[in-house]
Amino acid sequence: MPSVSVKFYSILYKFILKRQLQTLTENPTKIPNHFGVVSRTDESVAPANPSFSDDGVATKDIHIDPLTSLSLRIFLPDSVLAGSRSLRQGDGVYGGYSPALGDNLRKLPVVLQFHGGGFVTGSSISLANDLFCRRIAKACDAIVVAVGFRLAPESKYPAAFEDGVEALNWLAKQSNLAECRVSGRVDLRRSQIVDGFGSSMIEPWIAAHADLSRCVLLGVSSGSNIANYVTQKAVEAGNLMDPIRVVAQVLMYPFVIGSTPTKSEIKLANSYLYDRTMAILAWKLFLPNDQFNLDHPAANPLMTKIPLRQMPPTLTIVAEHDFMRDRAIAYSQELRKVNVDAPVYDYKDAIHEFATFEMFLKTPKAQACVEDIAIWVKKYISLRGLEFSY
Repeated sequence: MPSVSVKFYSILYKFILKRQLQTLTENPTKIPNHFGVVSRTDESVAPANPSFSDDGVATKDIHIDPLTSLSLRIFLPDSVLAGSRSLRQGDGVYGGYSPALGDNLRKLPVVLQFHGGGFVTGSSISLANDLFCRRIAKACDAIVVAVGFRLAPESKYPAAFEDGVEALNWLAKQSNLAECRVSGRVDLRRSQIVDGFGSSMIEPWIAAHADLSRCVLLGVSSGSNIANYVTQKAVEAGNLMDPIRVVAQVLMYPFVIGSTPTKSEIKLANSYLYDRTMAILAWKLFLPNDQFNLDHPAANPLMTKIPLRQMPPTLTIVAEHDFMRDRAIAYSQELRKVNVDAPVYDYKDAIHEFATFEMFLKTPKAQACVEDIAIWVKKYISLRGLEFSY
């Protein structure tokens, strides 16, 4: 069973979250807000630091869509400096790391990450998400791009899902702009000054170091629903997504539900952090009134219409005391039926968000989960071809 401290914190968190969800329900947005919000005012955030001075991971925030609040936080591990003469910090528009034009630039795979929060809370720049993404960047030796998608009810379905697809498309555009850099038509250092609202402007860290043929999508809780949707869209697009190749996805305790309760949804209906009643309230805030249905494809992955045999390898993380576990396991089983590598890692005595919630991040179980993810992911992002580009 979870520890006494976990039980106590869960009760406190559920009380706070329930009040927050009720407040959002009682004060719905009257006018559609296409610009949207990507965090709540009471959310603790971690500032970006474009140097490697803290823990060997530099971070940068960029806004990629002038019409919405869609933003990204990029996590760059200092392993990109291997064999490089690039300056480590303090030399560039950001006062941080700047790739040196003409240097040997190490390429890393990219993990596109979506945070949790039931579509209505959470943030790509929260303290918890920042620490988790740093861990993933170091453990996987990869660039992590955390997506700050629009939240509900200000922006209802399909806003968050569309933001996920746009983030993937933005990465594809960056690869095309990087080709201009290779041909010598773009100066990476000068291009940094347009790193604001320019969705089609070059982003130096991505252009210099991202290998988009090795792209992994990782979702946390409701972020898993977004990741799975974006993966489906990438599968449907096929070669149109070149040079993007989604080689794998990781779904961490997906935020799933259905009209017919599973055994775990009955047995664990009042489970820790998120129970079934609160989850339904979150879905009511996220789905438009005329589309509210617990079997909506966004809520129930078993209702997807895409041929599952086309999906990439999919790792699913579940927790013993999470009411949503059975449906996530069932989706993984459907993938395995069509010969997709889709293991389930089931963590005992664990609750929803046990590896990503701020209070639990320092626990051995949370740290072991990141290591387990890294070991599995590395099977699909192992380097193909040369390690350095010139």
